[in-house]
Amino acid sequence: MTDASDPIKPLGWPGRPALDRLAFERLSVAHRRELKLHCYRMMGSLNEAEDLVQETFLKAWRARLQFDGRGSARGWLYAIATKSCLNAIKARSSARRILEQPGRPFSEGGATGGPTAELAWLEPYPDAELPDIADDRPGPEARYEAREAVRLAFVAAIQLLPPRQRAALLLCDVLGWSAIETAQLLGGTPASINSALQRARATLGGHYTRDLPPRRSEPSSDEGLLVERYMQAWQANNLDGLVDLLREEAVYHMPPWREWYFGRPSIGAFLGSVWGNFAGYRAVAVGANAQPAVGVYALGREDSKWRPHSLQVIEAADGKIASLTIYVPPLGPALFAAFGLPPEPFVP
Repeated sequence: MTDASDPIKPLGWPGRPALDRLAFERLSVAHRRELKLHCYRMMGSLNEAEDLVQETFLKAWRARLQFDGRGSARGWLYAIATKSCLNAIKARSSARRILEQPGRPFSEGGATGGPTAELAWLEPYPDAELPDIADDRPGPEARYEAREAVRLAFVAAIQLLPPRQRAALLLCDVLGWSAIETAQLLGGTPASINSALQRARATLGGHYTRDLPPRRSEPSSDEGLLVERYMQAWQANNLDGLVDLLREEAVYHMPPWREWYFGRPSIGAFLGSVWGNFAGYRAVAVGANAQPAVGVYALGREDSKWRPHSLQVIEAADGKIASLTIYVPPLGPALFAAFGLPPEPFVP
């Protein structure tokens, strides 16, 4: 893969025998965020992505003598990162992470199952890690704009693909690599890559819809107002006002619980069954997966202490909320630090 902006090319290539420490540090700074995002798309896990990008640079440093500078340093790093992800997926018990248990119908009434530790849940990704990433400018063959390809719905859908198909689709349709370049990385022939892409696109088309408005780097004023009203509903203990912000056919997930809800009446009934469990709420706006998100704190009734309660990712459409993915305890509070949220809210 060609890359005219490669930060190490001016340091003496061709002919430089190996990456020195200064060149490697520049390479790490230039590509760390985009590689972490690539690992996240592959794995569906923020924590695994962080571990794998560290592993990528460790492997690259150890193999630096093998890099002669005739190819793209960025492509070399993507090759290491992708192979590391494929090996990590092979080693774990589940090849995919989910927002919804396959085959499970939507629920009615209260949730009774409790958190489900045996399922691997898709994690959200902090917007703070997204700005100025190199794959905001994908190759000409890319089918997805980079920020669309980090939406929670998109990442959830590609998790359904076998790992090799997932890698091929990300490299070709998100990053814009050619089938020849992808075959060189994954092995096989360009024809086998094109065949894998056809199967991946067919599967993805059955689980991911692009009928929602395209994502923007900044929310519109209408979307900002919708999120503000949503936060106010939490803080004013206004359940009816919150439910009114939902589309009639809204979807509600709450990892790590199995239950999920479809439709405004069903979601409203469930929220009504748990709304009074706490004495009050505070909400803080953040960003996740290039979508609006909110960190919610809850006030305990017995000890009057504020604690992290849930990280909530919002998908807006036509002035209403189309879907809510609410990461509840224990998963939600564990994500607060990664999103820069303090352990307690500011309470005036």
